Amino acid sequence: MKKIVVLFTMFTVLISAAQTMQDSITFDPQKQLNAAQRLLSGNYGKAVTVGAYGELTYNQPEAKNGELDVQRLVLLFGYKFNDKTQFVTELELEHVEEVFVEQAFVNYAIASNVSLRGGLMLVPMGIVNEFHEPTTFNGVERPAVDNVIVPSTWREIGVGVTGRFNDLSLGYQAYVFNGFKSTASDGQSGLSGFLSGSSGLRGGRQKAIQSTVDSPTLSVKLDYYGLPGLRLGLSGYTGKTQAEDDIEEFDGANIGVTMLGLDARYAYQRFTARGQFIYASLKDTEAYNLATGKDLGSVLQGWYLEGAYNLLPQNNQQRLFAFLRYEQYDTHADTAGSLVRNDAYNRTDITTGLSYHIAPGVVLKGDYQFRDNGLAGDQVDDRLNFGIGVWF
Repeated sequence: MKKIVVLFTMFTVLISAAQTMQDSITFDPQKQLNAAQRLLSGNYGKAVTVGAYGELTYNQPEAKNGELDVQRLVLLFGYKFNDKTQFVTELELEHVEEVFVEQAFVNYAIASNVSLRGGLMLVPMGIVNEFHEPTTFNGVERPAVDNVIVPSTWREIGVGVTGRFNDLSLGYQAYVFNGFKSTASDGQSGLSGFLSGSSGLRGGRQKAIQSTVDSPTLSVKLDYYGLPGLRLGLSGYTGKTQAEDDIEEFDGANIGVTMLGLDARYAYQRFTARGQFIYASLKDTEAYNLATGKDLGSVLQGWYLEGAYNLLPQNNQQRLFAFLRYEQYDTHADTAGSLVRNDAYNRTDITTGLSYHIAPGVVLKGDYQFRDNGLAGDQVDDRLNFGIGVWF
């Protein structure tokens, strides 16, 4: 209760301070760009473009010690070889000690609205996997659906095409990627598995680290932007997971993955809303669980709805969004064979708080999360969060 009072007091102070400021950038989901898109569109007249985004967070679970973390710092680089050919890369430092290449791809513009791409790229599924810069979403932490069901940040090596049908107000992406890594030899006569009930597919991301591939996967997304202030997305992903050469013929080494995503973003004056639904069907999980001793579900499912309202006047250069998000996600929405459903994996989160954009590219965030699962009693700690995010 004390934390809720503190949170409310902080929000009141922020609102009072913000109301002394004036003159905003009206958010338009149809024109929103992610980091890679900004680099590609910002290279006019110059060969090299540099940027960055990062976030520092504080998480305080109920009745436990809090944690401060430089959660990530991502350095962005773009190079323009000529009017048709560009290169984009993102170098990510997580928790001050881990270094990853988040993206690294070549974009070749065949025409004004058609481009070929190849390299390490984001899998276009849902909203946050593509738009995860801290100033583009409310809440200190990304929605849990985009962590547990869609394993953000989800990127793999592939090739494909992207572009727009302007007459139809329709954007499209279609790529062939390597898939999740499901199993490896345990050094004896069995298999060790990377996929599980608690984290779903997340442990199978290969992240371009000497990625194994024995069969390609297909990823597509369509975005409709024909109505003012509204953007609708339809995503699809299908294929098999990958296993090492010497075990790929073992029963249970690979599973089939089919994922469908629906998402929507809307803005009208000072009101914004977004929602997302993700459904993943997994095949051969019974054999996989028997071979690896894991508890992977056969259906993963999650959704959320969020509404936000800018408390500052519409002509203000600063924005202060009060928001509420309700999300439900379950990595045991269904199970196969003798695997018993675990209600601990059936989660509900309610997140409410403020996002205070003190300047374009700088946001201060605070929120409180009421978290629960399907087990009897209060099994998950509620959490207070604060954060600072930047993007330029």
